[in-house]
Amino acid sequence: MTDKLFRIGLGEDIHQLVDGNEVILSGVHIPFNKKLLGHSDADVVYHAVSDAILGALALGDIGKHFPTDDPTWEGADSSRILGKVVEMMVEEGYEVSNIDVSICCEKPHLAKHILAMRENLAKLLRVSIKETSVKAMTNEGLDAVGEGKAIRANAIVLLAKAD
Repeated sequence: MTDKLFRIGLGEDIHQLVDGNEVILSGVHIPFNKKLLGHSDADVVYHAVSDAILGALALGDIGKHFPTDDPTWEGADSSRILGKVVEMMVEEGYEVSNIDVSICCEKPHLAKHILAMRENLAKLLRVSIKETSVKAMTNEGLDAVGEGKAIRANAIVLLAKAD
């Protein structure tokens, strides 16, 4: 691994909404008449953050490390995936400096859940809540997200060489 002081990574994930009773975003269970469809629990926030960290470290993506044909991850809580990625990051000698996440969906409304999402993310990433940002927006009725058929998350992370 390189001895660079800082590394930046970008991650994105999108999952289809299907009939259900809740969506899980950044580990927060939000009552809703739909759920996200995926091999694991389909937490697009944790998946985007995982991809951002893996990208910053040039270690590939979550599909490489947690393939959908591996039954270990079927229905898994995505905090386990992100936890493993954080372990990889620590092994590479890095820590999160800060993270910024944007969640795009028409519904459910996320404002009252943002603080809990930030707290969950900060705990998993081993940082202060001051280093975690989570924002929510709509897609103004455009594409699958705007039509209420999917939820997308984008994450950008700055990693710093650990002391």
